[in-house]
Amino acid sequence: MKSFKPTSASRRHMNVVTYRGKLTGDKPLKALTRGGKRSVGRNNQGRITTRHKGGGHKRVGRDVDFLYNKHDIPATIKTIEYDPNRSAFIGLAVYADGERRYVVVSKNAKAGNKFIVSEKAPLTPGNRLPLRMIPVGTFVHNIEIKPGGGAKIGRSAGIFAQVVANADGYTNLKMPSTEIRKVSENAWATIGEVSNEEYKLMNYGKAGRSRWKGIRPTVRGTAMNPVDHPYGGGEGRQGRGTRRPKTMWGKVTGGRKTRTPKKYSNLFIVSRRMTGKSRKAK
Repeated sequence: MKSFKPTSASRRHMNVVTYRGKLTGDKPLKALTRGGKRSVGRNNQGRITTRHKGGGHKRVGRDVDFLYNKHDIPATIKTIEYDPNRSAFIGLAVYADGERRYVVVSKNAKAGNKFIVSEKAPLTPGNRLPLRMIPVGTFVHNIEIKPGGGAKIGRSAGIFAQVVANADGYTNLKMPSTEIRKVSENAWATIGEVSNEEYKLMNYGKAGRSRWKGIRPTVRGTAMNPVDHPYGGGEGRQGRGTRRPKTMWGKVTGGRKTRTPKKYSNLFIVSRRMTGKSRKAK
């Protein structure tokens, strides 16, 4: 991490991830980029469905490969690059047959590293294997939910899941949320942790950096009027005035389980995630 001298109020607590020595590519490969308009929290009718999103710097999309469907063909990481659309670093993988693809790279990956997607691949970070071939205790990321469906779990910076058990055609994975979940043993996963593990330690330092990222301000409920929020109104600072915490729309939050009781994936969850103080203790 890089910190700064307190030359201003916004610099005093600001820190950033040091890219020098980690990133090697300055411009993305044009053939693997695309344009497009971001939804910024709006639906197809233009109405806000997710608050606090909007604005931000224009971004160039990268076509990142999450299918990893080139089996038994070794690849070399040519460059490590920044992707504005995700927290992890991406790498330009050049396969032995000449094809180039962007992939999410593992922790400590460097330009020149090699990886392979194969059932016979060695258990080294960056290589990709079926979960049934990965021993208990191994850290994995870029995990498929369905075989051949592409990586869906464990793609954010510094994230990993741990293989807990292999039995009855399923692999038990301990997720970053502490949930233990069953995934088909024929699904594929990448060995190791996701790159850019310092991302979560960043302090933006000022509101302007949030705006550059496309994050709009959040107003506290207690600062609103009674017509706008259940916590609003009152002279000076007031307590929330309700027995249970509520959202702007009066829905109870904090302590209520929101997962659908009949959700299709309930049967794959071995242990629910920890919440509150019990999770902090771990």
